[in-house]
Order: sequence, then C-alpha cells, then structure tokens
Amino acid sequence: MAYSTYQNLIGGEWVAARGGKTVLNLNPANSDDVVGAFPSSTAEDVDLAVKAARKAFTTWRLVPAPRRAEVLLRAGIRLQERKEHFAREMTREMGKVLAETRGDVQEAIDEAFYVAGEGRRLFGVTTPSELGNKFAMSVRMPVGVVGLITPWNFPMAIPSWKLFPALVAGNTCVIKPALDTPLSTYNLVQTLVDAGLPPGVVNIVCGTGPDVGAALVEHPEVRAISFTGSSAVGSLVGQRAAATFKAVSLEMGGKNAQIVMDDANLDLALDGALWGAFGTTGQRCTATSRILLQKGIAAEFTEKLVERAAKLRVGDGLDESVEVGPQINAQQLETSARYLAIALDEGAEILTGGRALADGTYARGTFFEPTVLGGVKPDMRIAREEIFGPVVALLEFDTFDEAIGMANSIDYGLSTAIYTKDVNRAFAAIRDLESGITYINAPTIGAEVHLPFGGVKHTGNGHREGLGALEFFTTWKAVYVDYSDKLQRAQIDNAE
Repeated sequence: MAYSTYQNLIGGEWVAARGGKTVLNLNPANSDDVVGAFPSSTAEDVDLAVKAARKAFTTWRLVPAPRRAEVLLRAGIRLQERKEHFAREMTREMGKVLAETRGDVQEAIDEAFYVAGEGRRLFGVTTPSELGNKFAMSVRMPVGVVGLITPWNFPMAIPSWKLFPALVAGNTCVIKPALDTPLSTYNLVQTLVDAGLPPGVVNIVCGTGPDVGAALVEHPEVRAISFTGSSAVGSLVGQRAAATFKAVSLEMGGKNAQIVMDDANLDLALDGALWGAFGTTGQRCTATSRILLQKGIAAEFTEKLVERAAKLRVGDGLDESVEVGPQINAQQLETSARYLAIALDEGAEILTGGRALADGTYARGTFFEPTVLGGVKPDMRIAREEIFGPVVALLEFDTFDEAIGMANSIDYGLSTAIYTKDVNRAFAAIRDLESGITYINAPTIGAEVHLPFGGVKHTGNGHREGLGALEFFTTWKAVYVDYSDKLQRAQIDNAE
C-alpha cells in the first residue's frame, strides 16, 4: 500500500531528519494500513529547530497580540472546514471512533476561538504607587522559545491547548508530537501555516522521547516545557528541566473515581460510567477507572453495568456503528492484560471482558474487550495504579465519608465524579475530593477549553491548561515610571 513520507518543519521548511531515519505510523485497527512514514529525529534536529524558533522570536514577539490572535481565528475557521477529513485521519492513526475524533478536532476549533479572544485580554495591573509623582503597573511578557511534548490520545486537542496560548502570548514553539499519532499534529500546524503563521514560529520535530523529548527538555535556549504524559516520565522531565531553570508544566496520570450514592439516578449514573470507563477505549487521563458504589444500589448497578458493557461493539473506529476502538499499540494491550492478571491474583473477579481480541476482523489490530472487575478492595493495585485501557474496577462502601476517603486514598488527583440528588453531599464532595476537576451527576471525562484543566498530587505540578495556560506562557514585568524629576527611594523615602 502506498503511503506518504513526512518531514520535520524547521524554520518554515520541511526537512528530513539529519540522520535520515523514519518510522512507520500504523493504524491500530489494521496494521496493514500505513498512515505514513515520519522522521526519527535526534538532538541535532532539535537544536536546529530551537535555533529557528529563537530567530523567529525576535520578530514574532513584536507583533501586536491582537494581530497574533487573528492567525488563530483564521486557523479555527480552517479547522472547521477540514474537520471531517482531519477526524478520519485521526481515527486511522489513533483508533478512537469517529464521533470522538470529530470531538477532538472540535476541541481544537474551540481552543482557537477562545484563545483568539485572549489576544485583546492579556491584561496587566495598574496600581497606585506609594510615592508621589510615580506611576506603577505590571505587564505580561512572552517567555521565549517553549518546548511542547504531547501525548497520543488527544493528538490535536492537546497540542492546541499548548500551541495556541503560547502563540498568542508571543512565544515561539518547538513541538514533539507523540510518535504513535504525529499526523494530527502535522495537520494542526499546517493549518496554522495556511492561516498566515510566519516561518519558524512553530517547528515540529518528530521522534522518540529519549532522542527528541530529552534534547528539548535539556536545551539551554528553551525557556519553558509543557508536558502531557505519564507521571513517571513527567517526573524525569521536571528533574531534567530544573538543571537549566526552565519553567515546567506537567499534566500527568489519573485513577479517577465515580461515586454513586444510594439516592442517585441510576440510569444516568450508568450512562456516565459506560462513557467514562470505555470512551476513548479507557485511554484518557480522566477515564473512570474506579466506580465506588454505595451498598444499597451496588448489586443492581453492577448487574446493569455488566450487561451493558458486554454489549458494547468493539472494532474499527471508522465504522460509525462501533462504540469502542482499539488500544493504541501492542504495548498498551499487554499492559491491560498484565493488570488483569494482577487483579485476579489479588482476588478480584472478572465480571465481563478480560481478554484481548485477536480473531477474525480483530486479527490485525490491538483490541481489548471492555472489562468490568468486581470484588475489588481499595488496597489492590488494580484500584490504585493507572492502566490506560478499557478496564474499570467496582468497589463498595457504606457511608459518604468512606467514599470520599476511598476516592482520595491514591497518589493521583485529576478528575472525580459523584452521582447524588443530595445538594449538601454534592457541595461537600466539591470541597473534600482531592482532584483538579469534580463533576456532579456527570462522568469524569468531558473538559471544556475555557476552564482550568489539570490535577493535584502525582497528576500535576500546579499549572493548568485552559484558563491557566496564559499564566504559564507569560512572565510578569513590573514597570515604574517616576515623573517627579528627583530621586525617590521606595520604602526609604516613603517612611519619612
């Protein structure tokens, strides 16, 4: 089957990796379908991209922010026009169903329009000076060259979360897309170029984490790193970036809990559980991987969830009737199988699913059955460690306080949900759940671009995408204008 060969984008030019190596991007639903060949780059390619970004920064930072925003506005309009095409290409390379890849592109569209508005809202602060005939204010300044490292599960949405606010703030970028899903990032950046983005403002270097990601993190001319990925890799990113005093934004893993109280609307909670656990084949940092059931409804809820999960149709995401696509690659498939073995060894029970699908139409893909585990206890690894697959664990509790403690007992803190009709409990959950996101009567997945996105504990280091992104991609400068025509010494003369 014929396929295209792609190159790095450096300084506005498409160029092959200096080492000449490429890697094939395969459709996880059908390994015979080659999406394309992409560069396998090295630190030399990263250095060229950083130098190009540094050169472009000298002029891009001087473009008025509203004019920078107009590029994003035009890009958003073009993304709308190309949405279906980009969604289909994303399903080929990532596997999730078309309804979800359309949503992924839509999220980039939403981000473009949202951040375009921020071009006229990069507000500083003016404040009275403590001295006479003196004016005091603060302004936002761009950081410089920023490095962006993005994951494979949202290969257009997450790059847009990082690229768009970085650009409107006046930074230039080097982005390393996930090697499993580079085409969607290429499509996003090409759309920016078509919308009038100047050469060198965004550069793409494709390759592995050790070869490209590490070089980007350690490069002395990169002033900030925004990373989304696993907690283990994020820890290394943070440590290595500290050596050159880089600002670092880390958005990492989750082990998200949906709490279902006795008074919940069970049909609604079931809908939320199915979508939260098996949407994107469970391959979301916000996926519902634990469902905490109050004992009064546990048996009924479990029976209905197992029945509905067993009926979910697994297959190629390009088929509109399919509800659950493949896992991204063989490694993720093996991870799901390994955790199922651990769960059984610890005493959990497989209520439905539990195996890879490898026969017939599944033979050339990486498919895993939607899986529900019962008999899970809070101290089991299956209840504490991220799997990133279509596997959900059911736990039972007696009281509201027990549920909150159970939900908080893990190392992660990204997303939580509670289903209840009791407004008092809902607000207590908002206050007490240790997570960056809490949903009331809705599943743990489904973020909106204009709210802060991120978590606590091993999930993140305090920065946020969405509402908080401009805080990360700008630095504050305090400005004092003294028009007294004499020396005034703050704190010293003010005390007289």
